Amino acid sequence: MKILVTGATGYIGGRLVPRLIAKGHFVRVVARDSGRLDSTDWRDEVEIIEGDLTSAESVGELLNGIDVAYYLVHSMGSGVDFHQLDLEMARLFARKAREANVERIIYLGALGHESSGLTEHLKSRQDTGRGLAEFGGKVIELRAGPVVGAGSLPFEMIRYLTERVPVMVCPKWVFTKVQPIGLDDVLAYLVDSILLNAQKHQIIEVGGSEVVSYGQMMTEYARVRGLSRAMIRVPVLTPRLSSLWVHLITPLRGSFARPIVEGLRNEVIVHDPQGLEMFPEIAPKNYGGAVSSAMEDLHPNAMPKATPPTDPVGLHIQTANSMGMIRETRSMLVGAPPLVVFETFESLGGKQGWYLNWAWKLRGALDRLIGGPGLRRSRPSRQLENGDTVDFWTVVEVTQAHRLLLRADMKLPGDAWLEFTATPVDGTGTLLTQTSYFAPKGLFGAIYWYALLPIHKIIFNGLIHRVCTSASSASSRMP
Repeated sequence: MKILVTGATGYIGGRLVPRLIAKGHFVRVVARDSGRLDSTDWRDEVEIIEGDLTSAESVGELLNGIDVAYYLVHSMGSGVDFHQLDLEMARLFARKAREANVERIIYLGALGHESSGLTEHLKSRQDTGRGLAEFGGKVIELRAGPVVGAGSLPFEMIRYLTERVPVMVCPKWVFTKVQPIGLDDVLAYLVDSILLNAQKHQIIEVGGSEVVSYGQMMTEYARVRGLSRAMIRVPVLTPRLSSLWVHLITPLRGSFARPIVEGLRNEVIVHDPQGLEMFPEIAPKNYGGAVSSAMEDLHPNAMPKATPPTDPVGLHIQTANSMGMIRETRSMLVGAPPLVVFETFESLGGKQGWYLNWAWKLRGALDRLIGGPGLRRSRPSRQLENGDTVDFWTVVEVTQAHRLLLRADMKLPGDAWLEFTATPVDGTGTLLTQTSYFAPKGLFGAIYWYALLPIHKIIFNGLIHRVCTSASSASSRMP
């Protein structure tokens, strides 16, 4: 089928696209700025159109020749009138879909019973579904609870609050009942909705296999992570104060935190179980299973890559804190071929050392004192392979002439990796990228990282300069 995915730069859309490609569908995606898709693995396998969903002309172009359209956008965080903007965009999209003879629109909405007095955010999500159905086209509206997956805003709020606050002061909303759903399950529902035999406007409630409270979500997350957490219940903590607290403790922006926190007072559970009957092949996970699956993404390969600098001359540094991971990326242009750059960083460690070797020796000695392996000062004499040991690192992945990923074996309050890549730049040499990743465990993990930032800056800045200088010298000696 020919499928349009709106919201492809978002959390769900970006993970749905590769599943549709794997099914053999032609996929068209829309983005205001196509450059935001440069770091995706599937960019070259889809048709990308830069468009604006508030423009009738743009929407008509997007829907031309499309069989199925996924509507996965919302305006939360864009301003106080996001409810009205969402409704107007949905109506325009539905009208143009009808004119283009689109077979069906698949929309991911939100659970919530209208009788409970829905917050503006939840009401907007359900009104958007009605707006999409106003012009008589076939609309499948999947109403889901909080999605449990690395990068999902509700899950990231739970993650960071649990990781960083050993004793949690809990307002009433922490004990609200909720039915979270795993990322893999909600994606399965979206994909299988393509051929579902449904009514004109089919509302299907979907959720995980168990109902829990937000407090139980935090304690179960803590159990999976091996953390000990205590909760103190308080009678009053307004949504505004709660959202300010969430904004302070987590990387979530206040404009996103407040609608999410306000929505926590509404129970979001499945009242109509027909979804299980309509999708018999999907067996949703329980919350603990969904958290365990999300933890598998706590790895550099699951992290969005840093955007390459437009002008690579000089040292460029980018930082990010998302999906439970802190990422610090340094990049420089090297006047040497990729193979030479690769061989330079691949040969680091052992007798050759790194940069400021006395600092690495000191860190290794401290590691030995607390029971770690210390700085073994060893590496194979041959080219590195997966599983090899380099000082207190283990080689996770090595790709000839391109990439080296190392995992730290030292005792740390979290997990750490160091990555090097060599990417050819037409006519100018090679872009060397050096990325440090750290997934802190608990509050002490975050304190550890930020306390060492000044030292890391000196060491990692010096390390990338050393690789660049050595590679350039090696290249100049070549015939």
